[in-house]
Amino acid sequence: MNKINKLFSEVKDRKLLSLYFCAGCPALDGTADVIMTLQKRGIDMIEVGIPFSDPLADGPVIQSAATKALKNGMTLSKLFAQLGEIKNQVTIPLVMMGYLNVIMYYGIEKFFKSCAENGASGCIIPDLPFKDYLEVVKPIADKYDIRVIMMITPETSEERIRLIDDNTDGFIYMVSSASITGAQSNFNDDKVAYFEHINAMNLKTPRMIGFGISNKQTLESAQNNASGAIIGSKFVTLLNETGNPDVAIDKLYDALKK
Repeated sequence: MNKINKLFSEVKDRKLLSLYFCAGCPALDGTADVIMTLQKRGIDMIEVGIPFSDPLADGPVIQSAATKALKNGMTLSKLFAQLGEIKNQVTIPLVMMGYLNVIMYYGIEKFFKSCAENGASGCIIPDLPFKDYLEVVKPIADKYDIRVIMMITPETSEERIRLIDDNTDGFIYMVSSASITGAQSNFNDDKVAYFEHINAMNLKTPRMIGFGISNKQTLESAQNNASGAIIGSKFVTLLNETGNPDVAIDKLYDALKK
């Protein structure tokens, strides 16, 4: 069974925590250390960022991390090679997150084949048009048993959300607000109302809420209205500051208590 499906089928009332980091930052060869540390420290799922020079959905923190990773020499081929070295030790789902240009340059079928061969269970491609997903990408992804995770925002129509729910089988990435990534101090009433509205739609596909989660209030708000939360910018900041994933996760857990 695909590890993403297995995770959501096994979880009951426990809320999940997924972390994002950009491969190649702060160190080119740090991918394995970050993944194995996060797995050891109880993180349920990891998004492995593919650095790109024009990351449309990402805020300053992740843009800076991607720039540093590219300067360090990270490429998609190097990233898959690094994942391949630890694939037999990784028991939690790895989700590749990157932009369509990089994947098309690498080769779409080659990308999904490499995901399957190197231990990735899913991918998030924020700029992938849904029509192209259905007609081109989904058949290839299904062939290699890779889940393509689609995003929704407060501006996504109910019709499109139903289409995504009917045509995906992993989880839906629920963006907390119609903006770029970045830590927020709180989720206001409008955002909570949005979470509750989507919750009331009774979608069949599990949902994870991301963008802006950095403290106790935002974490609890997300986890109360979905299967779990995704944290990116806050962890990327701590990882860059400390250069040590163990210390960074300690500091993240401390921040999530406040």
